[in-house]
Amino acid sequence: MDPAGEPALLVLEDGSVHPGRSVGAPGERCFELVFNTAMTGYQEILTDPSYRGQGVVMTYPQIGNSGTCAADDESGRCWAEALIVHQMAPVASNWRSECSLPDYLRRHGVPAIAGVDTRDLTLRLREQGALRAVLSTERDDAEALLAAARAHPPTEGRNLAAEVSCAAPYAWAEPVPAEFAPPGLAAPAGPPLPLTVVDFGVKRNILRSLVGAGFAPRVVPWNASPGEILAGGAAAVFLSNGPGDPAAVREAHENLRQVAGTGTPMLGICLGHQILAHVFGGRTEKMKFGHHGANHPVIELAGGRIDITSQNHSYAVAADSLAGTGLEVTHRNGNDGTVEGMRHRELPVFSVQYHPEAAPGPHDAAHLFVRFRELAGARTA
Repeated sequence: MDPAGEPALLVLEDGSVHPGRSVGAPGERCFELVFNTAMTGYQEILTDPSYRGQGVVMTYPQIGNSGTCAADDESGRCWAEALIVHQMAPVASNWRSECSLPDYLRRHGVPAIAGVDTRDLTLRLREQGALRAVLSTERDDAEALLAAARAHPPTEGRNLAAEVSCAAPYAWAEPVPAEFAPPGLAAPAGPPLPLTVVDFGVKRNILRSLVGAGFAPRVVPWNASPGEILAGGAAAVFLSNGPGDPAAVREAHENLRQVAGTGTPMLGICLGHQILAHVFGGRTEKMKFGHHGANHPVIELAGGRIDITSQNHSYAVAADSLAGTGLEVTHRNGNDGTVEGMRHRELPVFSVQYHPEAAPGPHDAAHLFVRFRELAGARTA
């Protein structure tokens, strides 16, 4: 049974009403609703800045089994607007757990609802696409909540990266803890290379993985100028994950276009991958329901290697927009064929749509950080 809570109401813009019980913070929140197919990793999902503006339906039927641990936070706060689960586990069984998931949600001000049919919600999102929704413990007026959901702005055209990026530059030196380091992540001998990370919503495990691959990251805000990005003798530039519409992050497009013109090695992941498409004249499109989960197969076209990957994105690069940009597709999604990776034919620039740092998810793609380090090292040799 779910822990007893106050009544809560989830209303979607399609008019469907889903009553349940509150298992998080009280209040009312509007958001775009998406579903995540990961069985574990709910804490990393909640603290991923890429979920700014979105509420998350977990498709796995029971959530909260392993409690929460501060070391597993992927940022300094929760960014997901709300959490929707079928059943909240009544017991947290994990020696690392520091508090239960409901207590964690209340502490971080995240509303959550349990006791709803998450299978029905997932089918609605697959059939209709991402829907705006509202979760409330304050009102039980379904008509008023429906009006609020329909009045909420969609993510299209919104620069949400500006809301989650750092306010000032900072350095990062913490590596992946030895007990969690993937086998494919290894730094070469010698001093670490100076690296600038452009923060569109970077996760901590990305920074840890870059350290593990032999970089010394310096993180700068999303709208850092070309001079700020290349300051300090940066040997390479990394473009992070993040939320919202990549087409709306226009200031970064021009700044990074100038950086790319210097021949500095660059790697983008997730939103950074999408932004690189815009930098070179490509286009991105809103997906019907996006990719949010930890089990997406990705095919590397050269050689046919398949990695099982962690993903969290609602936009994708339009393959037909890359003609004449200098970019070519290097990876495809094994399920729907969407673009999962690109490289520039002349410049030392490449990108992937998925998350090689996992957290949560498999570590199949950790080798990409090493590949980036080898590319940057070859340019500075």
